[in-house]
Formats: sequence, C-alpha cells, structure tokens
Amino acid sequence: MPPDALMAHGSHLYTIVLTDVLKRFQLLKGRKAILCTGTDEHGMKIQKAAEKARQDVRAFCDVNSKAFLSLAKAADISYDHFIRTSESDHRFAVQHFWLMLKQRGYIYESKHEGWYSVSDETFYPQSAVHLTLDPTTGRKFMASQETGNEVEWTSENNYHFRMSILRDRLLQHYAANPQFVVPSTRMQDVVQQVTDGLSDLSISRPVERLSWGIPVPDDTSQTIYVWLDALINYLTLANYPFQTPGQEHAAGWPADVHVIGKDIVRFHCIYWPAFLLALDLPLPKQIMTHAHWTLAQEKMSKSKGNVVNPFFALERFGSDTMRFHLTHRGGIKDDKDYDNYFVIRGYNNLRGGFGNLVTRIVRGRGWDVRRAVKSGQTDDSPEGRAHLEALAALPSAVDLWMTRLRPGAAVQEVLQTIQKTNQYIQKASPWALTTAPEEDKFGIPKTPVPDPEAHIPKVDSIIYLCAESIRICGILLQPVMPRRMKHVLDLMGVDEGRRRFEDALVGADTEYGVPMVD
Repeated sequence: MPPDALMAHGSHLYTIVLTDVLKRFQLLKGRKAILCTGTDEHGMKIQKAAEKARQDVRAFCDVNSKAFLSLAKAADISYDHFIRTSESDHRFAVQHFWLMLKQRGYIYESKHEGWYSVSDETFYPQSAVHLTLDPTTGRKFMASQETGNEVEWTSENNYHFRMSILRDRLLQHYAANPQFVVPSTRMQDVVQQVTDGLSDLSISRPVERLSWGIPVPDDTSQTIYVWLDALINYLTLANYPFQTPGQEHAAGWPADVHVIGKDIVRFHCIYWPAFLLALDLPLPKQIMTHAHWTLAQEKMSKSKGNVVNPFFALERFGSDTMRFHLTHRGGIKDDKDYDNYFVIRGYNNLRGGFGNLVTRIVRGRGWDVRRAVKSGQTDDSPEGRAHLEALAALPSAVDLWMTRLRPGAAVQEVLQTIQKTNQYIQKASPWALTTAPEEDKFGIPKTPVPDPEAHIPKVDSIIYLCAESIRICGILLQPVMPRRMKHVLDLMGVDEGRRRFEDALVGADTEYGVPMVD
C-alpha cells in the first residue's frame, strides 16, 4: 500500500497508542475495559481527497480504513470495536439523533455565511481568519489563525443547532467536573471559550456542495455536518438508540475517557457535550487531550512533506520500541519534537538499564534466583531497606499517574526504579561474595577468599530484592511494551496468571525464579 496514499500519520499512532496503554492498564487491574476506534469517513475533506486521487469515494474510504486497521495491528493495539462511519448502523444512529434534536426544538433552518475550512471541517468567524502567504509559491490566501489551514467564503442555506442556549449548562458541567478536560490548561481554555459566548452551529451542508455523507432524514437536499455525524460514533458503538432499559452502561457508555489531539478540542469538549446535553444523555467522564509531535520544531504537515510515516517507524523500530517512545516522551501539555535519534537513544537506555539488569540477575554466576525467591529474605542493609521502601511505593505511584491520565509520568516512575536497582546491585556487589578475589603477581589473593556457603543468605537477600524489582517493573510496563515485558517475565519464570497489578507487590509471588525461555 503506497504510504502517500494513506491518511494515517504519526499523530494517529500517538493517539491510539495512548488509548491502548490506558486500556491495558485497566485490564492489568482486573477491570473490564473496551477500546473503540475507527475511521471518520464522511465530509468535504474526504470527498475532495477522493476526487484528487481520482477514486470513487467509497473505494477511497475502503483503502483508508484498511490502512488504519493495518496501523492498529502493527502497533499491537488491543481494540475491541473498529467503526466506520459509513456503516448502516451508524447512519441510523445519526439520523435518529438528528430527529431527537429536532423534536426537542434544537434545530432550525437559516442562511449561513462564513469562512469554511475543508481541512478542519468547520466554519470560522471573521475574527478567527487572516490573509497569509504561501512562502513556496507566493500565493496569498485566507487561513485560520488557529490551524493555518486555508478557508473559503461560503454563503448557503442550511440547518443550525441552538448551541447558544446551552452555554450555562455547559459551564455548570465544567464547574462540577473540573477534571473533565485534561490537562487543566485546556480545561481553562474551554471554559473561557464558552464563557465568552457560543454561537449557534451550522450542522448541515447543501447536497450540491457535499454529497458524501449522511442525508438529513427529512430533507435529502442537505447533508449532516461531518462532526455531528462523527461524534455520534461513540454512541453507535454503545448500541444507541437500542440500549436495554436499565443496562444503558453495559455497552460502554458513558466512556470513562476519550483520547484526542489538541487540534480537535472544540469539537469534543464543547460541541459534543452540547449535543449530549440537548438530549439529556450522559457525557463522557473525561477527555484526555494530548499535544502534537513536531519535526524540526515545526508542525507536521503533508503539504510541507514533514510528516512521520508511522508504518515506516514501526517497521524500523518495532511496535514495543515505538510504543515506549511515544508514551514516555510524547507531550500531553506541550508539543514534543520527533527525531529518530531520540527513539534509538531511549530504547538503548532502556535496554542498557533494564535489559542488562535482567541478564545480570538471570544469567549471573554464583547465585540461584529460584533459591533466593524461596528464601523470601530482603537485604537488611541501609541500602537494601531504602530500596525495598522505594519498590513498595512504586505500584501506587504508577497507579496515581495513570489515574491522572499521565502515562508518560508513570513510565518515568518505573524507569527511576530500574535505575535505582542498578545502583543498588552495583553497590551491593553480590559477585564479590561468590567469586575468587583478584590475585597478585605471586598468585596470592589480594583479599580473603570468600566462603560461598557462608555468604549464601546475604547473596540471596540481594538477588531476591533485585529479582522482585525486575518482576514488579516488568508487570507495570506490560501496558506499554506487551511483547518485551512478556519475554522479561518469561525469563523470570513468572506464571502468566501472576502478572496482574495486584501481583506487583513485594512478596506477592513466591513461585517464580526458573526461566520459561532461553
């Protein structure tokens, strides 16, 4: 599949990896978790992209959908549902939603004029656009001040949603749920936008302008606005409008969290809650908004040619390496610059720190990991007690960061523990108690020859503490690096039924220590 034919890019990979890490962590904690993803396939942007590619629009969407499915598979995404908004059950849900809005008096017909961005699929007021210059061609054009994408003046008759009357209800919801949008800076931005006032929203386009979409149910001359269409996909997956009374939440709605890029905050954090409030439907509990990856400190753009092909990156580095890099270094509040150098350096640091630690413990001579685990005794030295205390605190620290929707910070907690474990074993030096000391030129030991039998309890206490560090860190990193951590835990001989969050406690597992793999 030609990479330039795909609409999937690095930001999509980042979003779906973050979502998958959050889902896998909930599974790690023994909870039911459902990950829904898919492709938004309607709208002017898709219609024009298909025309540019000289393809039938549905065939174009088929190719694009397969690309996203391939991306999810390549990145080891454990999705439960993959929706395409061109499917018939979604069309039914959207048209039903429309009719309910109309029945409640939230839809009216009117003339609409404004600057429309095909790339952003939204109208902008005059105050939000400006005249700009394409430095490569010298062409002047009007563009959105927010995104930099080109806009065109549009005047048409269409349907509107009475969003303005929902301002107070939105503000009440934000006030009652201050963590509704994460991070807090974007929550503040959303509150400010709504406080400043809401205009009614154009929610349809004339069919002669936009034919590729879901028709307005009682007016086939109009096509439903792509964002109203796309956002309802979350409800479609929850079997809307056919939920069983009393079991509305069984299919996963309201969602515990949406994960989105910061460029679509307005649609998910203002428009979507407004639509749901209009029908008295429950709102998602939280919306995690992440920053973008840049390239050479510039926003990635296909028109500039400075985009990262996620398929190439996954093929070159492997899914676990990319998942680790995106989760650990990716920006939530602030943009981060992408560079292959940092991908390689980050992985090498992990391999050098964690990989060498595992090898040192599992392959080390002079001790027996299984024997050390059976003893269950930790090093009672000041350094040993300090490390034990830090290790005992690790699971709750990781859990706290994950609850705050900061997976990168959770990974950092684990990495710090790995670093401390390496420092601890280097200082404890169990090998000095099990190997013959260095000899002088006359063949005389420079230090007293150790008695291996006498030092077994001390060596075992050091090895056990290090083995517990590896086991616990391996369990906690599973949501981020499922393949590599499976291998680590297999090397440690940890039973597959003992790899849950509740097992990530010192002393919780006394049966491991014999490698299951070479």
